[in-house]
Amino acid sequence: MNKLLFLCTGNYYRSRFSEIYFAHLARQHNLRWEADSCGLALDPRNTGPLSHFTIDECNRMKLAIDMQRFPRPLTLEDLERSHRVIAVKEAEHRPLMQRLFPEWADRIDYWHVHDIDFETPDVALPQLRTHVEALIDELRQEAEMSEETSGQDSVASSR
Repeated sequence: MNKLLFLCTGNYYRSRFSEIYFAHLARQHNLRWEADSCGLALDPRNTGPLSHFTIDECNRMKLAIDMQRFPRPLTLEDLERSHRVIAVKEAEHRPLMQRLFPEWADRIDYWHVHDIDFETPDVALPQLRTHVEALIDELRQEAEMSEETSGQDSVASSR
C-alpha cells in the first residue's frame, strides 16, 4: 500500500479535507493508496478535531469523518514512510518546510490553495477537490500503465 501525506499549517482544515476526500476516491477507484495528513505549525486556538468548514463540506458530500482524530504535527517519520507528500500552499508551507525539515523542502509537491485568512471555504474547498481529483486521475493512469507493463513482462517471460 502506498502512502500519501497531505500537509498544511494546522492540520485542521485544508489537509484534513484533502486526506478525507482522497481516501474516499481512492477506495472508490480501488487504488492501492492510503492518505494521512499533518500540520507544520498547529494552532492551539483551533478547537476540536476538525474545522467546522471541513465537517460541513464532508457532511454535504457524505464523506465519512473520523471525529476522534485530532490535528497532529509533522514528524520525520511521517515523511520517511510516505511515498508522496503534498503541501497545500507553497508560499505558506515551503518556508516552514525549509525551517523544520530542510532536506525535504524540495522533495515534496506544492499546491496553491489559500487558507481561511485569504480565501473563503466556498472557493478553497472546490480548489482542493479539483486538485485531489486530478491527483486520483494521475494515480489511476500510473496504475493502469504499471498493469500493462507487468502484463507485457509476464507474456515476454512465458515465451
